Amino acid sequence: MDSLFVRLVKMLLLEQKQGYQNRAVIGGLDKFASEWEVEAIAKARNSQQASAARDIASLLTGYPTVAQTEGRQRIVRRILENVRGVAPEVTPILEEEMPSALLPTPKLAHGAITAQPQAKSVRAMGEQPAHTAQRRPAVPSGLQEKSLPSDGFRADVTALPGVGPAKAALLAKLGVRSVADLLDLFPHRYEDYSTFKPIYKLQYGDEVSIIANVWKVSSRVTRGSRKLVVATLSDASGKMEAVWFNPYVAKQLKRGQAYVFSGKVSAFLDRLSLQNPQVERLDRELANTGRIVPVYPLTEGLSLKWLRHLTRNSVQSWAKHIPDYIPEAILDRYHLLPLPIAYRQIHWPDNNDLLQAARRRFVFNELFLLQIGVLRQRQAWRQLPGVPLAISQEQIDVFLGHLPFHLTGAQQRVLQEILVDLRGSSAMSRLLQGDVGSGKTIVAAACIWAALQHRKQSAFMAPTEILAEQHFRSLQQLFRHFRHRDGRPIQLVLLTGSLPAAEKAAVLEQLARGDIDIVVGTHALIQEGVAFHDLALIVIDEQHRFGVKQRAALRGKGNNPHLLVMSATPIPRTLALTVYGDLDISVLDELPPGRQPIQTKWLRPVDRERVYSFIRHRVEEGRQVFIIYPQIEPGKAGEEEMRSAVAAYNRLQNEIFPHFHLGLLHGKLSSAEKDQVMRAFTSGEINVLVSTSVVEVGIDVPNASVMVVESADRFGLAQLHQFRGRVGRGKYKSYCILIADPDSDSGAERLQAMENTQDGFILAEKDLSLRGPGDFLGVRQSGMPFLKMARLSDTQTLTEAREATENLLTADGDLQLPEHQALAERVQLFWQESSEFS
Repeated sequence: MDSLFVRLVKMLLLEQKQGYQNRAVIGGLDKFASEWEVEAIAKARNSQQASAARDIASLLTGYPTVAQTEGRQRIVRRILENVRGVAPEVTPILEEEMPSALLPTPKLAHGAITAQPQAKSVRAMGEQPAHTAQRRPAVPSGLQEKSLPSDGFRADVTALPGVGPAKAALLAKLGVRSVADLLDLFPHRYEDYSTFKPIYKLQYGDEVSIIANVWKVSSRVTRGSRKLVVATLSDASGKMEAVWFNPYVAKQLKRGQAYVFSGKVSAFLDRLSLQNPQVERLDRELANTGRIVPVYPLTEGLSLKWLRHLTRNSVQSWAKHIPDYIPEAILDRYHLLPLPIAYRQIHWPDNNDLLQAARRRFVFNELFLLQIGVLRQRQAWRQLPGVPLAISQEQIDVFLGHLPFHLTGAQQRVLQEILVDLRGSSAMSRLLQGDVGSGKTIVAAACIWAALQHRKQSAFMAPTEILAEQHFRSLQQLFRHFRHRDGRPIQLVLLTGSLPAAEKAAVLEQLARGDIDIVVGTHALIQEGVAFHDLALIVIDEQHRFGVKQRAALRGKGNNPHLLVMSATPIPRTLALTVYGDLDISVLDELPPGRQPIQTKWLRPVDRERVYSFIRHRVEEGRQVFIIYPQIEPGKAGEEEMRSAVAAYNRLQNEIFPHFHLGLLHGKLSSAEKDQVMRAFTSGEINVLVSTSVVEVGIDVPNASVMVVESADRFGLAQLHQFRGRVGRGKYKSYCILIADPDSDSGAERLQAMENTQDGFILAEKDLSLRGPGDFLGVRQSGMPFLKMARLSDTQTLTEAREATENLLTADGDLQLPEHQALAERVQLFWQESSEFS
C-alpha cells in the first residue's frame, strides 16, 4: 500500500512540474485512476485509506474536464492533502520536492497539537503549568507577519472601499462604526465546506463542496411566480442537480465550465440536490466555497456575501498592522496565537485547529482584560486602610447565647473567616453565598454585633422594599434584648423610597448625628443626601441585584467600611472569579436542621386540573399556596391566558377556587398595595397567592407548603430554585409543581434538573452552561463588560487568564512599565463599555 501512495505522489509531482497538462502518465490521469483505485482499495490498511482511495480516484477521473490550470492545481493540492492525511510516509517526499507555497497544510484531528519551540523563560511568570501543555497549531506560511502600530483602526467604517453612508448606516445596526468594530464583528457560526466529496458519495443533510462541470442550465417560473434556475452538474462519479431561486445565477454559470459548489444536500423532486449552493470558479481564490466559511449576523439590506467580501478584504488589509497588546511573555507561556493571525483565522480559518486556536486567543483576551479590571479594583480596596473591629470570642458568645438555636458547622466556620477580616487593618470585601435557608442573615447580624461593640454604624441594603422590611423586622427581633454599655437601646431604622418626606428627613438627620446604629433600606441608602456619622459595616443582600457601582456608592458613604455581600443564588466558580473577582468568598454549604425536603414534580398543562385538586386538599388542611406566572397581563393577541397573573387570578378566584381567599401580587402594584397583600398572606388571611416573580426573594411564610410555577420553562434554573425556596420553611411537608410544555431541549433539561436535585450549586452550574452568564445574572446589572467571544464555561482559559493577571499585577500593579502601555490603554477601553464599573 505504501508504494501505491508513493507512486501516486511522485506522479502528481511530475504533473505539477509539467504545468498541469495531464501528461504525467501515458493516457492521462483519468485512465490511470481506475486501475490505481482497484489496487489501492484491495491493499488498504483500513477503511479510512479505502475511502480516501475512492475520493482520489474520483478527482483524478474528472481532472481532464477542468480546463483552467488553477483549477487543476487545486485538484492536485486536494489529492495531496488527502494522501498526507492517510499515508504519513509520503510527508518526507512532499517536503523535499514541493515548493513551500504549494505544500498542503496537513489536516489535524480535532484537538491535535503540533510541536513548537520551547517557550521563553519569563521573569516573574514562574514555571510552565501542566494545564497549559497544548501548543499553537501550525500556522500556514506567509501569515507570520510583524505587527505594525497604526491609529487607523478607529477610523470611520466609510474609510473602507465600498462602504458609503447607506451601507455605514446598516453596519451601525450591527454595532459596526469603525474599522476596529468590523474586525471585532466575529462570526456567530461557520459553514464547513472544506470537505470535498464526489457526487456518488453525497448523502442527505451533508454540508459539502464538490468540484463539478455544468452540463445544462435551465430556468422556469414556479406557481408562485418565482424564477427557478436548475443546473445539471457532473463529475467522474455521477450527476446531480443544483437549484437556485436567484435568476442571476443563470448568467453566472457557463456550460462545460468546472466550478466549486458548496452547500447542504437536500431533495428536489425526490432526488438529491444542492439547494441554493454557493458557486465559485476554480481559477479564483475561494471565499464562499471549498473552505470553512464565516456566517455573520445580518440586518435587512446587508447580504452575507457582501459582508463576507468586506470582512475578507478588511482582514487582509488591516490584520498585519494590528498591534498586539498582550505581552509576548504571556503569549509564549500560554501558547497563544499572535493577534494578527488570530484575526485572520477567526474570520477566515484555514482549518478547524486554527479556528479553535483563534477562538481561544480571543476568549483569553476578554477574560484577561476582565481579570485585570476586577483584580485591580480588589487591589485598590485592599490598599486602603480600614477600621479594625476587634471582637473577642466571649463577646460573640454573648450574642450567640441569645439565639433560640445553635449555629450550624458551616455558619461557625464562615463567621470565623469574617471575624478575621473584621479584625484586620484593611477593609473586608467578602461575598457570603449560601442556598435558600442556609442562615446568612444570622451571620450578618453577628457582624453587625461586632460593629456595635465599637459604637459604629451598620447599613443593610436589600433590592426590594418587601425584603428590606423583612430584614428590618428580623434584626429588630434579634437585637431587642441588647443594650449599649451605657444602657441605651440599639436603634434601628428602615429607609425606603416610599418613606414620607418628613419621616425621611428625620431619619437622615439622625443618621448623620449618629443616633441610629443600624439602617436597613433599599437603593434609597445610596441616594444623594444620605450621610452617616461613622459607618463601619455594609451588608448587601441578594448581591446579584446590584452592580459594582452600587457597592462602591454605598462604600463611599463611610471611611472605607467593611463590606459583606450576600447571595442566595448559588454562584458557579467561574462567575465567582469574574463578576465577583474583587471579593473574597465564603460558602454556607449546610442547611439548619428542621428544613423540610421539597418534593418537586414537572407536569404538563393537561394535568392542571389534578394540580387544582391537590391545591384544594392542601388548603383544606390549613396550608397556603403560591402560584407563579411569568408575566403580569396577557401580551399579544392569542397568547395563552395562563401565562398572565392578572387573567389567571380572575379565573382562579371566580371559577376554580371560589370558596378560598386569593391574593394578587405583581410589580405594577404600589409599595403600599404590595405590603398589604404580603401582610395578609403572612397572617394567613390569603389562602392562595397569585404572583409574578416578585416573590423570588424576601418572603418567609412557614405555613406555605405548595409552590406552583406556570410556564416554568420561561424561567431559568436559578429563579426556579428561588421559587422553590419559598416553601419548606416550616414543619409541613412541602411541594414544588412545575407546569410546562417546553418547546426546546434546554427547557426540558432545566425542568428535569429541578426534579432531580435540590442542590442549588449543582443547579447553578447547570443553569450557567445552558443559558450563559448574561441571562444567569444579567451582565449589565453585575457591572461586567459585554463578552463577545468568551463564555464563563471556558474554565481552563479563565484559570489561565486569572493566573496571568495575578503574576502581571504582582510585577507591575499599575501597568506603568513601557511594555505595558498598550495593555493599559486596552484595559481602559474594555471597561469603558461598562457604565457600572467604578
